[in-house]
Amino acid sequence: MDYNGQLDAAIKRLHDEGRYRTFINIERTRGQFPHATWNKEDGTTAPVTVWCGNDYLGMGQHPVVMNAMHEAIEATGAGSGGTRNISGTTVYHKLLEAELADLHGKEEALVFTSAYIANDATLSTLPKLFPGLIIYSDERNHASMIEGVRRNGGAKRIFRHNDLAHLRELLEADDSNAPKLIAFESIYSMDGDFGPIKEICDLADEFGALTYIDEVHAVGMYGPRGAGVAERDGLMGRIDIINGTLAKAYGVMGGYIAASAKMCDAVRSYAPGFIFTTSLPPAIAAGAAASVKHLKTDQDLRDQQQTQAAILKYRLKGMGLPILDEGSHIVPLIVGDPVHTKVLSDRLLSDHGIYVQPINFPTVPRGTERLRFTPSPVHGPAEMDALVSGLDLLWSHCALNRAELAG
Repeated sequence: MDYNGQLDAAIKRLHDEGRYRTFINIERTRGQFPHATWNKEDGTTAPVTVWCGNDYLGMGQHPVVMNAMHEAIEATGAGSGGTRNISGTTVYHKLLEAELADLHGKEEALVFTSAYIANDATLSTLPKLFPGLIIYSDERNHASMIEGVRRNGGAKRIFRHNDLAHLRELLEADDSNAPKLIAFESIYSMDGDFGPIKEICDLADEFGALTYIDEVHAVGMYGPRGAGVAERDGLMGRIDIINGTLAKAYGVMGGYIAASAKMCDAVRSYAPGFIFTTSLPPAIAAGAAASVKHLKTDQDLRDQQQTQAAILKYRLKGMGLPILDEGSHIVPLIVGDPVHTKVLSDRLLSDHGIYVQPINFPTVPRGTERLRFTPSPVHGPAEMDALVSGLDLLWSHCALNRAELAG
């Protein structure tokens, strides 16, 4: 077997399809978000504006968060020293879980090293807790949810995206006595559209199913205290398990579930992804707790972010560019071709100092390749003007048909 030859062929396929991914080495500068420094491969540097970050509100550089992290690292050192079961549970982890449980109005919360792990570990563990469990999963759920459902060994049903009639059809076809769980998202990050939370909860009540919602792109961003779309819509009490992240609007890292005390106790006791993973460093937990607490009251920051997203959508629509506007803070610009998407990304970076990564298959379906912009409260008029003018020039350069794509 020519192992190196096989690796070469696999990488070549990505190059041939125009979807080979490259890392852009950037250095964020404290207090200058969304501006950063691009460290090029030739050893030179250049200033860039980051337009594709998930630090939606700039909390990764907020003084409240940084001060909490400094205090924790001075008090306890760097690492946690072990898994949660073996010396890795500290006062900071318990404080963070208490803040998250309070945020979502649940009895308890359970912190993982990432929201990916939280989804994967929880969804793959639930059939151990509920033998015969059938999981109904939206076809556009995140890869972490798909992976957890795929490898849990239980039955699964995939319903068409946000298609309540199809979900009902699948529920009706199964044994009414079988345990069931419906897994879906509040905001689907590639299109920026919302899940029909109330209607799914109604179906869950009718068919005796548990509900599992991924609020990763909504926590910190929606609701009077930033608990997500379910809070905004007054539906948190109808959700059995809420998944969220600490790495996007909260600006740090980590993930979690919030649920009943019994559910959290069972997951922590059975999920290998929780049991055998070193816990978050105390400084990370402290920073995350400070961020969650702060955003419970900072509605102005959320409002500013929504305003900037609305302005960007308005301006791109005015240029006739084919954006998706589903009402959320995410701004996808559909290019529809992986090569053109990569050219746009590369030229925005090299010619205009604008950093936005191409989104290609398998993250999105072929033919829907895109650039996805995530405006923040501090993407001001100057940054907006630079982006709009750069896109205007490059869209014409790539000979992309605005009217046809927009239609």
